[in-house]
Amino acid sequence: MHTCRRYFSGLLRSAALLTLLSAGALHAAEKRDLIIDTDPGADDVVALLLALASPQELNVLAITTVAGNVRIDKTSRNARLAREWAGREDVPVYAGAGRPLVRSPIYAENIHGKEGLPGVDVHEPAKPLATGNAVQYLVDTLSKAAPHSITIAMLGPQTNLALALVQAPEITQGIKEVVVMGGAHFNGGNITPVAEFNIYADPDAAKVVLASGVKLTYVPLDVTHKILTSDSRIRQLEGLNNQAGKLVSSILNEYVKADMIHYGLPGGPVHDASVIAWLLKPELFSGRSVNLVIDNREGPGFGQTIADWYDTLAQNKNVFWVGNGDAQGFFDLLTQRLGRLK
Repeated sequence: MHTCRRYFSGLLRSAALLTLLSAGALHAAEKRDLIIDTDPGADDVVALLLALASPQELNVLAITTVAGNVRIDKTSRNARLAREWAGREDVPVYAGAGRPLVRSPIYAENIHGKEGLPGVDVHEPAKPLATGNAVQYLVDTLSKAAPHSITIAMLGPQTNLALALVQAPEITQGIKEVVVMGGAHFNGGNITPVAEFNIYADPDAAKVVLASGVKLTYVPLDVTHKILTSDSRIRQLEGLNNQAGKLVSSILNEYVKADMIHYGLPGGPVHDASVIAWLLKPELFSGRSVNLVIDNREGPGFGQTIADWYDTLAQNKNVFWVGNGDAQGFFDLLTQRLGRLK
């Protein structure tokens, strides 16, 4: 009798193990439907190339553009350039909001240059923008999507999604997750002592998205300032001997200079590409669920993200806040994927 019990108990454990392994395999093979909302920008272009070089994991439905690092005409052109450089003209690019919800527009030409792409020559891409507006595209696509099926990578100010949510709040039903490059807590800001640029550029939009109740992950300066370039990591990219490697190494060599000088860092961060790396290999990162509040009041705290890291206030945890990342793992992933491109 005991032998039989042990036998059947072993069978049950084996069956349970197989179920877990199968579930893990299915999770590992999961392919995300992804919309990338972006304001290219140097690090945005690196992020776009990384995403477009990863079709096995990311089904990029569209790229939607917003004013941010530079004006909307330039961010839209740069998004189309990234698409062209990746050989992915099949992905539509929709232009969106040219200004924030409330505040006056600001740009980051001091970091990204007048054209938004330091270190490389720009031109007018062959393929034009898709017909229609990014905000309407978001409304139409998310309202018709299967429940909680589409991930949105937010690489710039959150104006487009906020406008879509104001117009049609029910579109949250189509959103699986929104992954935001934005915010700062322990690190401090990069546009004011406390505010990160993407949030500062439109904190009212960020508050709308936060209040919508969608699943939110923030990839803040706290982690992107730990994932830094180095001479050897740039050489990895140059060593690919393809157009993508040359483009990205040229962009990064120029783009990171200001941060290295300002912060006294040995290398520079590649902020937006960290969002795509999180989607591709979340095991490279760690963080925790926190309560997040965004300050949109005029004053020294304007645009600040207040992350209750230690749960001091015991409030609802509305964001997963990424705090650490594997820098070499990130650059190995970036190098490997860019190696797939021309």
